[in-house]
Amino acid sequence: MRNVRLIARMDIKGKNLIKGVHLEGLRVIGSPQEYAQKYYEAGIDEIIYMDAVASLYGRNNLSHIVEETAKGVFVPMTVGGGIRSIDDAHHLLRSGADKVAVNTAAIANPMLITDIARRFGSQCMVLSIEAKQVGPDRWEAYTDNGRERTGLDVMDWVRQGVSLGAGEILLTSVDKEGTRKGFDIELVRAVTSLVNVPVIASGGMGKADDLPVVVNQGGADAVAMADILHFNRTSLADIKLAAQQAGLGVRKFSHE
Repeated sequence: MRNVRLIARMDIKGKNLIKGVHLEGLRVIGSPQEYAQKYYEAGIDEIIYMDAVASLYGRNNLSHIVEETAKGVFVPMTVGGGIRSIDDAHHLLRSGADKVAVNTAAIANPMLITDIARRFGSQCMVLSIEAKQVGPDRWEAYTDNGRERTGLDVMDWVRQGVSLGAGEILLTSVDKEGTRKGFDIELVRAVTSLVNVPVIASGGMGKADDLPVVVNQGGADAVAMADILHFNRTSLADIKLAAQQAGLGVRKFSHE
């Protein structure tokens, strides 16, 4: 039986949990700590915190939110956005993060991937990739919440990132993000068939049945969910049920 991890993705601006479409047009949802607690109690497997405006400030500002969340939420936390150095990564890991997700700085300095992996272990180094389709079976890597082109082919970058020590890929489809129309299955399949590290599919989940499709057809190891959870479109229990009915293994433990 193939297991799948269910991850709540939370994009943060300042002190607020926000949500956008195609990573733009951001709406304030509420307190990240309250939502993290709610998802933890409902049985989420992991949490991803992304600092949505880190590129504006030149640094990740989530350490306080991570510290507060870690007091009552006991699932792995991945934190990304604005991580530019080993010191940045160390600061967040000390604050309570289990993994760091790096995008922009890794593209600017690929050896940062190796440095973080060597210092903290490759399982800590998540390569965050924002992918936009540029042709049939071709995607380009973007930075700054899907705004800045890099000219890098996603498949080349995935291969390079893993060879440099990335232990996991957070793969966000900019085209699908916030649309509720399902994942970019072709993108996910192309990446999972290329590397043997876990791939988290992010961007586009609109209903519970989208999950088994991206796992069974795309080969995703985990699914990051935002809109569907934040707006209570579907409960975590229903999402787990859909996964189980499709023959997938999910963690049964819940805190309720």
